[in-house]
Amino acid sequence: MPEHISFKEVVAKKQRGQKITMLTAYDHPMAMLLDRAGVDLILVGDSLANVVLGLDSTVQVGMDVMLHHVKAVTRGAKRAPVIADMPFEAYQPVGADAVSNARLFVEAGCAAVKVEWFTGCVEVVKAIRGVGIDVVGHVGLTPQTAETLGVRGRSQEEAHAILEQAEALEAAGCMMIVIECVPEKLTREITATLRVPVIGIGAGKYCDGQVLVTHDILTLNERKVPKFVKRYANVGGVIMEAVRAYRADVERGDFPGKEHTFH
Repeated sequence: MPEHISFKEVVAKKQRGQKITMLTAYDHPMAMLLDRAGVDLILVGDSLANVVLGLDSTVQVGMDVMLHHVKAVTRGAKRAPVIADMPFEAYQPVGADAVSNARLFVEAGCAAVKVEWFTGCVEVVKAIRGVGIDVVGHVGLTPQTAETLGVRGRSQEEAHAILEQAEALEAAGCMMIVIECVPEKLTREITATLRVPVIGIGAGKYCDGQVLVTHDILTLNERKVPKFVKRYANVGGVIMEAVRAYRADVERGDFPGKEHTFH
């Protein structure tokens, strides 16, 4: 593995016809594991609200919490570029200073920030790009503002709107677009239309790459996962077995043994 790859090098994989891999990390140990496993990009998603902190909504995570986790991840990722979700309070409410907040993520070691589509998103992207910070856009299902979860873009009108949003974000300077929970046919059209890479989550195989929540693919929680998640391991089950074995050893007096004791 190379010591470090730049975000621009990852983006260039689209022109070479190479798929891009991205997974989430919220702490130092997971970042190190993903980095050593060779993923192209690590995303510190505001999904940590649900996945790690037990909150109901991504909107409940603010700048302080995101930066705390970003700093842990960037300390662990030596090779792969780290992207941070801009939390809702960082750019969407009226009066939010998106540029200053984006700078804080870069100072914490991020290669780019990610913003979800909303009214005014184009202006925010242009402002952040104007100070030289790379931006990733997000269309389709946008959890920060979605009233309900589920597939977007099934109607012709909604599909056209999502395509226009993706094109507008590219024109504003986004280096990459994440598209979530849309029909595969729409993703294929958007991927073929845009020059920048399109990363899918629940958007089918015709993207330039894929992103998933690492805790979901490793079964590190008991939450119900969406249809588009593939479970690759039951790490949660392994942890449960190890903890039960430890508890039993302690209760029987088998731990600590002589080999674990100072003399």
